[in-house]
Amino acid sequence: MKLSEIAAKLNARLEGEDRDITGITGIEEAQPGQLTFVSNVKYAAMAKTTKASAVIVTEDFPSLEVPTLRTKDPYLAFSRAIPLFYQAPTYAPGIHPTAVIGERTSIGKNAHIGAYAVLGDDVQIGDNCVILPHVVIYQGVRIGQNFFAHAHAQVREFCRLGDNVVLQNGAIVGSDGFGFARNSEGNWEKIVQSGPTILEDQ
Repeated sequence: MKLSEIAAKLNARLEGEDRDITGITGIEEAQPGQLTFVSNVKYAAMAKTTKASAVIVTEDFPSLEVPTLRTKDPYLAFSRAIPLFYQAPTYAPGIHPTAVIGERTSIGKNAHIGAYAVLGDDVQIGDNCVILPHVVIYQGVRIGQNFFAHAHAQVREFCRLGDNVVLQNGAIVGSDGFGFARNSEGNWEKIVQSGPTILEDQ
């Protein structure tokens, strides 16, 4: 991708040669063909010696030998540049033979259910879900379209999740909480609180 294209997408000002950029990384690891950034003054000196083909810098950053993309917030610009190069993996529809699917559970079209995932009884999940290995969905859960659960995520019993919900690794929806209350004898007693959680469309 041309540096000028990246500049346009980031609303940044290109200063210097319009080079081809093949990737994006931190300034310490940067190699030719890659774009990096400087937002912390402690890395300013490294901008002069970096192997990167271009650097995202602030509007008032000193001139460099390599091309620069000038912007008010280099860190924000860098974060917005990442999706220009990162392609998320795709998951083919299918249910892994080690997955456990409960009774009366319905799964929408184009679902990917990974190894050792467990879906309890009476679960309903919409179309285009991706459930990666070791995810556990308890009984009675209702989930909308385009659900994505990373490995080891859990959804507790009778929770409701809307469309486009993404659960990161190890996330737990609807886990027990607790508080403390004084009993009739004047002692503090732990009170376990649990119940279904609702997550709206994302």
